[in-house]
Amino acid sequence: MKKTPHTKSDPRPDLLLQGRLHDPFAFLGLHQEHGGFVLRVFNPYASEIRLVGAQGDEKLQCVHPDGLFEWKGAEAPKQPYQLCVLDDGKECLIHDAYAFPPQITSFDLHLFNEGKLHQGYRLLGSHAMQVNGVAGIRFSVWAPNAERVSVVGVFNRWDGRVNPMAVHGSSGVWELFIPGMLQGELYKFEIRNRVGAILVKTDPYANAFELRPGTAARTGANIAHAWQDGKWMKQRSQWDWLHAPLNVYEIHAGSWKRHPDGSFYTYRELAEQLIPYLKDMGYTHVELMPVSEHPLDESWGYQATGYFAASSRFGSPDDLCFFIDSCHQAGMGVLLDWVPAHFPQDSFALAHFDGTALYEHEDPRLGFHQDWGTHIFNYGRNEVKSFLLSSAHYWLSEFHFDGLRVDAVASMLYLDYSRKADEWLPNKYGGRENLEAIDFLRELNIMVHDDFPGALTLAEESTSWPAVSRPVYLGGLGFSMKWNMGWMNDTLKFMQQDPVHRRYHLNQLTFSQLYAYTENFILPFSHDEVVHGKGSLLSKMPGDAWQKFANLRLLIAYQMASPGKKLNFMGNELGQGPEWRSAWEVDWWQLGMEPHQGILNLSRDLNHLYRDLPALYELDFEQAGFSWIDCQDAEHTLLSFIRRGRKGEAVIAAFNFTPVPRNRHRIGLPFDCTYREIFNSDSEYYGGSNQGNGHGICAEKTPWMGQPYSAEIELPPLACIMLTPV
Repeated sequence: MKKTPHTKSDPRPDLLLQGRLHDPFAFLGLHQEHGGFVLRVFNPYASEIRLVGAQGDEKLQCVHPDGLFEWKGAEAPKQPYQLCVLDDGKECLIHDAYAFPPQITSFDLHLFNEGKLHQGYRLLGSHAMQVNGVAGIRFSVWAPNAERVSVVGVFNRWDGRVNPMAVHGSSGVWELFIPGMLQGELYKFEIRNRVGAILVKTDPYANAFELRPGTAARTGANIAHAWQDGKWMKQRSQWDWLHAPLNVYEIHAGSWKRHPDGSFYTYRELAEQLIPYLKDMGYTHVELMPVSEHPLDESWGYQATGYFAASSRFGSPDDLCFFIDSCHQAGMGVLLDWVPAHFPQDSFALAHFDGTALYEHEDPRLGFHQDWGTHIFNYGRNEVKSFLLSSAHYWLSEFHFDGLRVDAVASMLYLDYSRKADEWLPNKYGGRENLEAIDFLRELNIMVHDDFPGALTLAEESTSWPAVSRPVYLGGLGFSMKWNMGWMNDTLKFMQQDPVHRRYHLNQLTFSQLYAYTENFILPFSHDEVVHGKGSLLSKMPGDAWQKFANLRLLIAYQMASPGKKLNFMGNELGQGPEWRSAWEVDWWQLGMEPHQGILNLSRDLNHLYRDLPALYELDFEQAGFSWIDCQDAEHTLLSFIRRGRKGEAVIAAFNFTPVPRNRHRIGLPFDCTYREIFNSDSEYYGGSNQGNGHGICAEKTPWMGQPYSAEIELPPLACIMLTPV
C-alpha cells in the first residue's frame, strides 16, 4: 500500500481507460491518500462492486461509466480484502489482483538480464501458487519495449484493459498475480507497444497450449507425474557413454503408427506400442523429432512456438513424462530433437514479440533464414540466451530426457550460411563465424554436462568446423557427439552407384577413415535422407528387386560394423518402399512380404549383435578400435577390416559390393585360431541366397594383407559377413 497523490489533473484514469497505463499498481488497488484510504477497481463489465468486510459490505462508487470504481475510508480494510462483483446479474466473491504486489526477486531478474538464468521457466510464464494464503496464478513475461502488457483470456473477456501487469523497472519483465484463477485456463498477453500498436501474443514460457489450430496457452500447467525411474537416472549419471553401445531409433510421433481413422497415437499409446517394439529390436535409445508445441503438423515440430511445452496433439505434459518414465523402466534412453537455430514468423508467437525485434535481429542479414523462412535467434542478447538455456534445462530437468539432438548447428555457426556475398554481415573481426552463437553453444554444453551427468548433446553439424565434440576447456564446442554427415553422404552416393561402376568410387567408403577420430561421430541415416523426393533407402539402391534388398542389407550391415554410434529413422529397419510421408504411418503392411520381413530380421539381429560385442562399440572414437585388412581391392570392390574392443576382442567384417560371389577369397586374419561366422547378410532368413561359411574357418600360417595369418572364405554376392575368433 503506497501513498499516492490523486488530483483532478491526474492523467492515470484516462490512461487506464485507454489501455495505456504503464504502472497499474500506482493507481489501482488500495492506497493512502489525503489522510485516508482509497480503493480503486477497474471492471468494465461490473454493474456493482462491494468491499466485503467484518462490519458488512460497503459499496464502491462508480466514478466513470466505463467501469472505474472507488471506495474511500478513514481506515484500511483488513488484508487481503475481498470484493463482491455483480456481473451480468451474477455475484462473484473475489480477491483484488492489485492487492498482491509483485513477487519476483531482484536477484532472479539480475540473472535473467545477465543471460545466466538457467531455470527461467520457474520465473517467467504462468505458475500456480499461493500469495499471502490466497491461491491463484502468477504471470510474468519479458517485453522491455512495451508501454503496457496485460493478461487476457476468457476470464476477462479477452479485454486488455482489465488486468494490466506491473513492470520490474529496466529489466523489461512484467508480472501480475491473479488470485482465484485455476490451472488450465486459456490466456495470452496483450501488448501495447510504444507506437500504439496492439499485439496479442502467446506466452513464450508457457508449459501447455490448447490444441491446434488454437494458439492460447494454459495456466499453471505444473507436472504432477510421480517418477519411477530412479534406478535409470542413477545409472545414467555414472554411464561411460564414450565406450558404451548407442543405437538410436529416430521417430516422428505423429507418423510412427496411427489409428485407423488417421488420428495420432498419444504419448501413452506410444508407450504401450513403441517400447515393446524397441526392446524386441534391440535399440538402446529412441529419439523424438521435436515435440515442442508447434502449430503446423507439416513442420514436423521444427518450427516451434512453445519452447517449454509438450505438444498437446499427443497429450498432456504428464503423458509425455509417462512415456519417458516407461522407457527408462524398460532400459531405454530417450533423446529430444531440439531447435535453437531458428523460430517461425507466426504473428502470435516470438516474432517481433513486443513490436520490436526482441528474440531475433532487426537486420534480415543477421536475423532471417532465407531457406526456411524463419527468424534467427539473437544469441548475443542475454535474455534470449537465458530463454534458450532455460528451454534446454526444462526438457532435461522436468521431463528426464537423456539428451538433446541440436538441430541445424551449421546454420548457427556461420553468418554466411546459405547466403550470397551481399546477404550477410561479418563479425567484429571481419570473419564469417557467429561469435555469439559459438558462446551460446559452449554455455549450453557446459550447463548440460554439469547439471545432468550422463545426458548427451548431439550436434547436427554438416561442415568441417573443428572440435565440435571436444570439451570447451580444450577450445571445442563441448558437444558429446557430432553427426557424421560426410560419412552418410559418401556412403549413400557409393551405394547408389550401379555395382559395375563401384570400382571407381571405393574411395567414397575409405575416405572417412582419414577424419573418423577427429570427433565423436554418430553415423546417421535420418529422416532428412528419406523425404522431399529423396526416396527411401530401399529405393536408392540400384538393380532389380533382389539386388535392391541385398544392397540395403549390405548398407545396414556396413553402418553397424563401421566405427561410430548409430542412428536410423523409422522405416529404415524394414526396408520401407516409399519415402517417409508425415501424414500417415510407416508402411507396416509391407512386413507381410518376405523381403521386407527379411530386412526387419536382419536389423533386429544386427542391433542385438552390436550390443553383445564390445568390439563393435567400445573404441568407436579411437583409432585403436579399427584397422583395415584390405581397402585397396577396387577391381573386385571388396573391403575388409577389424573392429577391436578394450580387452582385445576382435570382429572381422568383410564386404562384397558386387553381385558376383567371391569364392575361396583369401583374407588376412590377426590370430592363429578357428573363426566362426556370426553374421551373414546373405542368409535366407534375411532374404538372401544362403551362401557363406557355416562350416567354420581355420586360420593358416600364411601372412596376407599385413596380417600374420589368413584363410580362404566365401564372400556371398552383395553381402557382409562377420567373423569372430572361437
